[in-house]
Amino acid sequence: MQPCRWYRAPHEPHRVASTLELFFDLVFVIAVGIAGTQLHHALSHGHVFPGVMAFLFIFFCIWWAWMNFTWFATAFDNDDWVYRAMTFLQMGGVLTMAAGIAPFFESNDIVVAATGYVIMRVAMCAQWVRAGMNNPEYSRVAYTYAAGIAIMQVYWVISGMMHLPAPWNSVALIIGMVGELSVPVLAERKQQTPWHAHHITERYGLFTLIVLGESLLGSANAIIAGVNEGHLDWRLIAIAVMALVVAGGMWWIYFWGEHHIAIGGVGETLPYGYLHYLIFAAAGAYSAGVELMIDVVSHQAHGIDRVTAAYALAIPVAVFVIVVWALVIRRQAKPVVTGVIHASVVLILIDPLIPVPAVLTIIAMIAMVWVLVVNEPVADDSEQHAQVEAA
Repeated sequence: MQPCRWYRAPHEPHRVASTLELFFDLVFVIAVGIAGTQLHHALSHGHVFPGVMAFLFIFFCIWWAWMNFTWFATAFDNDDWVYRAMTFLQMGGVLTMAAGIAPFFESNDIVVAATGYVIMRVAMCAQWVRAGMNNPEYSRVAYTYAAGIAIMQVYWVISGMMHLPAPWNSVALIIGMVGELSVPVLAERKQQTPWHAHHITERYGLFTLIVLGESLLGSANAIIAGVNEGHLDWRLIAIAVMALVVAGGMWWIYFWGEHHIAIGGVGETLPYGYLHYLIFAAAGAYSAGVELMIDVVSHQAHGIDRVTAAYALAIPVAVFVIVVWALVIRRQAKPVVTGVIHASVVLILIDPLIPVPAVLTIIAMIAMVWVLVVNEPVADDSEQHAQVEAA
């Protein structure tokens, strides 16, 4: 009997994110929120370098598991009961990992977080095996993914059991991250999975929205707490205004251009997918910066000064803007747009050095939004764009 082929057509019309995919994203945002909270706690107590490193690593685990599922689902989501059950298993892994984020930040105890990560990845491995069995034309790429994921999970389990000392533990983490990033490169070097350009970029956009919303919620809660504790003054009002303006500006910048024309061959698609790690991480860290500035204003910060707290906000915002420009905006923007964005990023990075909080950042975000409003995206006449539009 011939196996049932259920891969999704890469040019399927009216393809949108499913309710299961949206549910999956919401569960991931729980982990994102906890990671942002732990980053805030670490920075507020002066643990800047270890806090940032812990955040970047744990966010890598969150992002990588999310991205692997997202690219798999855009090609092989047949929505049967097995697919749904395996997706819920991955969601259970997310919640397990979320429970282990605080121990990892506080005592470098990675056991619970690693357990949740392995649960997600083993389920993903099973999904790829099933895709290979039911889609002979994509069996090579599917089985390569499955083998690569399985090998990396063995690596994580063994390295975790070895209880390496601090310097070697960091080396092992970096090797593992590089190994994980290498799996798609090896799997898709000769054949690409049948991903859907509009669907995959919609998925990235929706996750960006959710992470920004989570960050804005964390910022709002911190501002409300400051007001309730009697710390309402002009500086807190300025931070509240800035939090809303910056979040709105980040949204506007991200969704200004057409994302689907930024992906095509492996050489374009991998950078788009991989560099979104910086976009998601920056959006996730944004609320920690706002909360730190509120801590400084309300004299709740311990071990961190005003300038450092301000840079905890400025750097994520600047990274978000410049990476979105590099991936999407630059290929669709007039020179004036690029010039204003670059100048605005400089203003954002200078802002922490002036005594009045948030002024330059607010000016920079308004300037970027205004130049985007008055300059529509320039049509991309490249061969890739023509092929996508024709499809």
